Amino acid sequence: MIWGVRAQDSSGVAAGPATEPGPAAARRATDDLATDGARSPHVVRLLMVASVALITLAAFEALAVATVMPVVVDDLGGLHLYAVAAGAPLAAQLVATAASGAWVDARGPRGSLVVGVLAFCVGLVVAGLAPAMGILAIGRAVQGFGAGLLMVPLYVLVGAMVPADRQPRFFAAFAAAWVVPGLVGPAIAGTVADAVSWRWVFLAVPVLTLAAGAVLVPLLRHVPRKRRAAQDPAARRATRKILLAATGAGLAAAALQVAGSGGGASGLVLAVAGVAVLAVTVRLLLPVGALRLRRGVPSAVTCRGLLNAAFVSAETFLPLLLVREHGWTVREAGLVLTVSSLTWAGGSAVQGRVHDPRRRALLLWLGPLILVTGTLVAAAASLPGAPAWWVVVGWTIAGAGIGLVFPALSVVVLQSTAPAQHGAVSSSLQISDALGAALGLAAAGALFLAFVAHGALGFLAGLLVSAALAVGALAAGARATAVSAPAPASASAEA
Repeated sequence: MIWGVRAQDSSGVAAGPATEPGPAAARRATDDLATDGARSPHVVRLLMVASVALITLAAFEALAVATVMPVVVDDLGGLHLYAVAAGAPLAAQLVATAASGAWVDARGPRGSLVVGVLAFCVGLVVAGLAPAMGILAIGRAVQGFGAGLLMVPLYVLVGAMVPADRQPRFFAAFAAAWVVPGLVGPAIAGTVADAVSWRWVFLAVPVLTLAAGAVLVPLLRHVPRKRRAAQDPAARRATRKILLAATGAGLAAAALQVAGSGGGASGLVLAVAGVAVLAVTVRLLLPVGALRLRRGVPSAVTCRGLLNAAFVSAETFLPLLLVREHGWTVREAGLVLTVSSLTWAGGSAVQGRVHDPRRRALLLWLGPLILVTGTLVAAAASLPGAPAWWVVVGWTIAGAGIGLVFPALSVVVLQSTAPAQHGAVSSSLQISDALGAALGLAAAGALFLAFVAHGALGFLAGLLVSAALAVGALAAGARATAVSAPAPASASAEA
């Protein structure tokens, strides 16, 4: 998937894709941005149409690529790079999101948005024309970097150009933009791949993306270039530190993905270097105590990362399992993505109706428990003689589990931190999402390749890694129920 998770959050807090900064980020960098015409009804309508179109296209691409990857690897070969091609966009997004935040703060949303749209399209074209799996992985990394650059400015534009009373509608529309692609995206992608070529799943989207960008870019004339303001030296150093840490973590995640694809001594060197860099950078990106599962916000942030790691790593390999081991077409295998989209939305809607604090606390361990159960049921389809429909049943269950807990964690984090820290802690959530998905794919991919010579055993090994990550999310969610005092979202102290 491109963005790691789907933005189906009924909590009132946007908490979906790894690059999606949420409403808190919409208040960033909005000073000196809007002109008098920026809030006119006509301009607001155009902004709604163009921004929702961009998010819908990126959501479609996330699900479409996950659907067609089995036929891509059959055509190009390079099974050892399967997880790398899936995880490269996530690692790139981690870097791009941090870079976009700094760019928007310093210069406004214009540059990041335009470069993001162009990079997203270029990456898709490279992937669609790729002669080999390695080139496709590079294209997907460029695509993910572009997605990371373009999403933050969209939220900032809403904060600058949309009247406050209409902003909730925008954020609801942004989340809803993932629903239709979840319902029809896998089927459309499977049909295109079966009837024409998987390449058109990549090559058709840039045309539509540029069309949406052509509507959005003229609106930027209502957003004057931001005046460079004197920044406190301490704040400047903190921004530079976070940017360098995010870059290092993204590169480390990419190194671990490549190492997991098999590389002998060079792979071992990459793995050691990746772990060493992560040991330094993660402590700068996550709340103090996150790795030790300190109660409250630190455990909630860690839980989000582990949930994303479990869900994305499993969902990446399930269509391949259905195609390779059970003989399904890519269109049929896409059903597993559709059903999880439906139950994710259902679980999210259910948690939005739970208001009693004690019952909401139950969601933080009940959701991961359901995800563990669903992952194990889906993994059982890789056992000898097991029916393929276990994958569909299991992933239907898993979607409901993550839908229950994912938005609930956003609420816990924001309600447990001071308003002045909402932007920083929201950033920690997004970083945890992206890093978790990238590292989860690296781990599951390495185990998959270690046993793939034994057929379905490779899928079982990878999916059991996903289940283990979901168990970790269960432990973190249980500790997130006991809310601690507000903690800073990032610090140089030990995490």
